[in-house]
Amino acid sequence: MGLFFEDFEIEQEFTSAARTITETDVVMFAALTGDYNSLHTDVEYAKTTQFGQRLAHGLLGLSIVSGLMMRSQIFEGTIIAFLSIDNWRFTGPIFIGDTVHFKMKIAQKKETSKADRGIIGREVSLINQRGEVVQQGQMTVMVRRKT
Repeated sequence: MGLFFEDFEIEQEFTSAARTITETDVVMFAALTGDYNSLHTDVEYAKTTQFGQRLAHGLLGLSIVSGLMMRSQIFEGTIIAFLSIDNWRFTGPIFIGDTVHFKMKIAQKKETSKADRGIIGREVSLINQRGEVVQQGQMTVMVRRKT
């Protein structure tokens, strides 16, 4: 079971396990979303860009954050709803072969009018193997209380 509303403390920090972004991830994300932008799918074109190679989709990175959250089991069985993503910024490229993890800090705890739940605001960063923050922003979720 994951953590309940009462278990979280302001400024509490969590770090996830790491995950490597693969060629298959990028190809399948392109197929799923229909985003076949050449920067993601065309090796020769990508060589001519400022990056010199293909990039993973920005929204793939955001989706990876969500998956890493669930794999961490912090919210396993206690999350009620994902309420918002705010001020999300794409601050650096994610390349095929990069290994990423998230760091999360609890920024807000708010009670609701219902006694069985509360709101948790989190500051989240997606970080590559070089320690570079490639995405960051705030995410808000509703979680169960112990009562």
